[in-house]
Amino acid sequence: MPHTLNVNGMTHTVDVDGDIPLLWVLRDVLGLTGTKFGCGIAMCGACTVHLDGQAVRSCVTTVADASSSTITTIEAVGRTDEGARVQRAWLAEEVVQCGYCQSGQIMAAAALLAVNPRPSDEDINAVMSGNICRCGTYPRIRAAIKRASGVIVSEENL
Repeated sequence: MPHTLNVNGMTHTVDVDGDIPLLWVLRDVLGLTGTKFGCGIAMCGACTVHLDGQAVRSCVTTVADASSSTITTIEAVGRTDEGARVQRAWLAEEVVQCGYCQSGQIMAAAALLAVNPRPSDEDINAVMSGNICRCGTYPRIRAAIKRASGVIVSEENL
């Protein structure tokens, strides 16, 4: 059955079953491979995208559930103010190590800053705790989020 998706400002009609995870349509049908597969059960955050500005796990979001939403992936998050700030901060803080989780981390951080431009440590913990980084770059992730929010980054902010 055809489904119409608004992804990164473009309309796509895809002929897939409605219960297929959005992740596989983004990657395999639309060729947007920045969104990663991690666990398949919404526990790691690697597949995070935005639906109408909200961070969601695309591995458990069906195409049918996403078809009425505006979908933003890592490929286009830099077009938003928050996404661009987060991406710049990620580079400045040298967050990336292996990089596999980074698209999900960036998407979660951008969604956080969109609703809370000056998050506390507790706010950051609450939102980012579901995004797993196997390399353990959590202190740099926190510093990047603080930098993107305009907070001066120093040892005591970590």
